[in-house]
Amino acid sequence: MKIQSKKMTACFTAILVIFLIGCGSGSKKKLFNSTEFREARFCEKCHGEIFDQWKGSTHYYAQEDPIYQKVYLLAEKETKGEAEKFCAASVCHTPIGHLGTEIPPIDGSGLTDIAKRGVQCDFCHTISDMDKVGDGSYIMSPGNVKRGPLDDSESPTHKTKFSRMHTEARFCGICHNVNHPLSGLALEATFTEWEEGPYNTGDPETSTSCQDCHMTPGPGETYPNPGKASSIGPGRKHIFTHYFSGANVALAKLRGSEQHAKLAEETLKAAASINIGGPDAAARDGSFAIDVTVTNIGAGHKIPTGLTEMRQMWLEVTAVDGKGSYIFSSGFVDPNGRIDPGAVIYHTVVVDDKGKKTTHVWFAEKILSDYRIDPGQSKVEKYEIKVPADVVGPLTVVAKLRYRSGPQSLVDELLGADSIKLPITDMATGSITVQIP
Repeated sequence: MKIQSKKMTACFTAILVIFLIGCGSGSKKKLFNSTEFREARFCEKCHGEIFDQWKGSTHYYAQEDPIYQKVYLLAEKETKGEAEKFCAASVCHTPIGHLGTEIPPIDGSGLTDIAKRGVQCDFCHTISDMDKVGDGSYIMSPGNVKRGPLDDSESPTHKTKFSRMHTEARFCGICHNVNHPLSGLALEATFTEWEEGPYNTGDPETSTSCQDCHMTPGPGETYPNPGKASSIGPGRKHIFTHYFSGANVALAKLRGSEQHAKLAEETLKAAASINIGGPDAAARDGSFAIDVTVTNIGAGHKIPTGLTEMRQMWLEVTAVDGKGSYIFSSGFVDPNGRIDPGAVIYHTVVVDDKGKKTTHVWFAEKILSDYRIDPGQSKVEKYEIKVPADVVGPLTVVAKLRYRSGPQSLVDELLGADSIKLPITDMATGSITVQIP
């Protein structure tokens, strides 16, 4: 998708305009001044507990994520200024800035303070409708009416209105499905993965929605979560939290949000399990085989999900003898943050128009491979481990499922080699002991 001529640029722009109209930025999506929205601090007066949960979340920092900002600027540079028209960027990361036409400039220098605060209270709770799922296709009605999941709420400061859409997974899908503006290639498909999976039964009473997992006190803690939606409101049997815990440990730690980092780690660890199958004993100067089974036990979508062209989930498998010496390893990370090229990595690989692999998704033309784990499903990986003739037993075989938000090399390219070291989370661990007779 390299823009090499005026003719190509004009074609790119024309198609983007058509796409933007189709994704809700056209005739149905009105533009608003950012002053038409309430600052989150206003909501804090009555919704203090919810405000504290939201502050420090990935929604709170959606626009001020330094990696996102650098990626966006790189996309702008490599597409010769066309990336600013890419619907899913500013539309979802600074929706109030987008609606107020404060983007461009793409570097965010034109954003008001309220627009810098990412995905906030008065954005979500003044969405009145949607054109479709995905690509920021929301329809806004900012004003004194606040919409939410309660049908009996009353407020002395604003009007309230029940919104069934706010209780449904498709509400989250507005931003958590992203398609390429030219080819329509699915760059993020978290909602679709849920919609096509077993957590969606087709019946709202029996389905497990996004909110049921990501708006709870923690993994495995769903119903009931008693509390108050407002300090002046009644006690309720169940309240959705606003931590929005996901897998972004890196952003939470970078911003010093320890509670959100802890929840992100817990969410990752609740998503998968590992089981190792192998022999009880092995002979010297021979070999033995093991099976490592990785199961998606806790995610209603594929793992990993999101921008899976960048996400990295991989297996580290080691075998250590009785003296503590390694006789086998796969999936180690070197001092520069590079993963062993022979490791099993669960992710999506996309290619550009020349068939070259790329993590620059604005150049993505098609998906070359998608090796991830569906909800409730497993992948079985096989390893052959050679046993030295002079080995001292017993052998300990350990398998770890590891995760980080993206390649360290890309972060080094964007921010500098000594800037940020992406944290790695061990999602699941399994081990067996193999005796040497």
